[in-house]
Amino acid sequence: MKQSKWTAGTAILVTGVAAMATSDPGYDRVAGRAHASRSEIIAPHAMAATSQPLATQVALDILKAGGSAVDAAIAANAMLGLMEPTGSGVGGDLFAIVWDAERKELLGLNASGRSPKAMTLEYFQQRGIDVVPPYGPLPVSVPGAVDGWFQLHKRLGRLDMKEILAPAIAYAKDGFPVSEVIAHYFQSNKARIGHYPGFADTYMPNGDVPKKGEMFRNPRLAATYELIAEKGRDEFYKGSIARRIDAYMAEQGGLLRYEDLAAHESEWITPVSTNYRGWDVYELPPNGQGIAALQILNILETYDIEAMGFGSAQYIHTFVEAKKLAFEDRAKYYADMDFVDVPVETLISKEYASQRRKLIAADKASMQLPAGDAMLEDGDTIYLTVADADGNMVSLIQSNYRGMGSGMTPGDLGFVLQDRAELFSLNANDANVVAGGKRPFHTIIPAFVMKDGKPFISFGLMGGAMQPQGHAQIIVNMVDFGMNLQEAGDAARINHTGSSQPTGSTMTDGGVVHLETQFSKETREALEAMGHTLGESDGSFGGYQAIKWDQEQGVYYGASEVRKDGQAAGY
Repeated sequence: MKQSKWTAGTAILVTGVAAMATSDPGYDRVAGRAHASRSEIIAPHAMAATSQPLATQVALDILKAGGSAVDAAIAANAMLGLMEPTGSGVGGDLFAIVWDAERKELLGLNASGRSPKAMTLEYFQQRGIDVVPPYGPLPVSVPGAVDGWFQLHKRLGRLDMKEILAPAIAYAKDGFPVSEVIAHYFQSNKARIGHYPGFADTYMPNGDVPKKGEMFRNPRLAATYELIAEKGRDEFYKGSIARRIDAYMAEQGGLLRYEDLAAHESEWITPVSTNYRGWDVYELPPNGQGIAALQILNILETYDIEAMGFGSAQYIHTFVEAKKLAFEDRAKYYADMDFVDVPVETLISKEYASQRRKLIAADKASMQLPAGDAMLEDGDTIYLTVADADGNMVSLIQSNYRGMGSGMTPGDLGFVLQDRAELFSLNANDANVVAGGKRPFHTIIPAFVMKDGKPFISFGLMGGAMQPQGHAQIIVNMVDFGMNLQEAGDAARINHTGSSQPTGSTMTDGGVVHLETQFSKETREALEAMGHTLGESDGSFGGYQAIKWDQEQGVYYGASEVRKDGQAAGY
């Protein structure tokens, strides 16, 4: 079969190599680093890290063709919407933090969509609905990703959008082999949403979702990408794509309409930060949950985490208790700031952390905690990061929520619409209560680190409510435990579930602490003695990608962790 220039592949030069097995009993994985699955990737000109190797390679091809980090990030995101639809796609939302090297400015983009105008609290009350359902037509909100692409491109793009989307279009037409983790999630998504109209026609053309190694094509998505490349973002929000979404949603009994799509626009926002032992860690303000990571770090900062030791019961206990405190505030305050006055500056202040820290007992798990007086999760996602030769860096996260989203697969467009509106509360007193034209509480969060006023690390860790916990653990791993960029992502993780939720449920029993299998029996027994309930290692520990800029040597470091199919590569 004839291959396009994109599916033929190109060679990639990197200076990092995978760790090789050895018979030396004194050899401790990579260069004596106990937690790393492989060495970091190091390259002098550019770097890309995504959760799918072919997407990473396309990002590098775009960079070599003269594209910017933004161009490469859009190209990789389009590839992932095709190759990893189990966590991303143009039916979902997008957030990004971008370092603009020319202007020396850190930018934030909120490209999350709003609820349909008809999605009111009264709508659900009149129908006796107590919670927004997870699947089907009702939880669908406006997909913001495509507008996010064009906002990013307008600001920092170089290549034409036709060139940027060409690789994904070619792969959609010619096909690609499905990788292992993605094949697994295809099966679980089929069980949840495979019965909705349009899903099987797009993702099960041979009677089942694709399996590991199977070549898969999505000509419908290729046609949609071609329309977007040719006619621009308005084709998605005001043109034929919008009208087909409108017709499908009306047929399915959903609330999303053409007018909701036509009214959508993304918002450039200012990232917020806290300083953790000399590192300025940046997140985006609500409607996302990024500031929870900053709250956790602020609470942890006065503890001697290094002395506690990685994997110790005392560290895990302290981390979990800090997380519980941050998540109580998350449940009470985090919401669309166009509708609610969220006290962000107070929540991420050191003074506020010092007050909240007093609620942590050194040797006893808390069963129930109050939110602070600051007014003076299931979900799969993709994260990617790209850095170019000019010093621009992009930290981008994109998702449908709950894997492939709502199950609503409109017409012959080749993608599933997200179900983010599930995250609205139907309690009239909650900050995150549903309202027409409101952005729901969001789980997906990109992150960035500045050091001494200069760009340092672009990173993210996908995975629902795990994300702020993961962000904090990555920073602690590097700052307190001395791990490198790769090791910080590979190291065993903690995931506490059962905190109070922005949808209304509250923690009454201390929740459950999930630990990856590498943590010792002694640590587990000590945690149980403190009153923590331990759960099974359920696999919900996220997926991490990162790029670090070494200013002294003028090189990029890249990392892609072992829990995904991903790859970090540079040239």
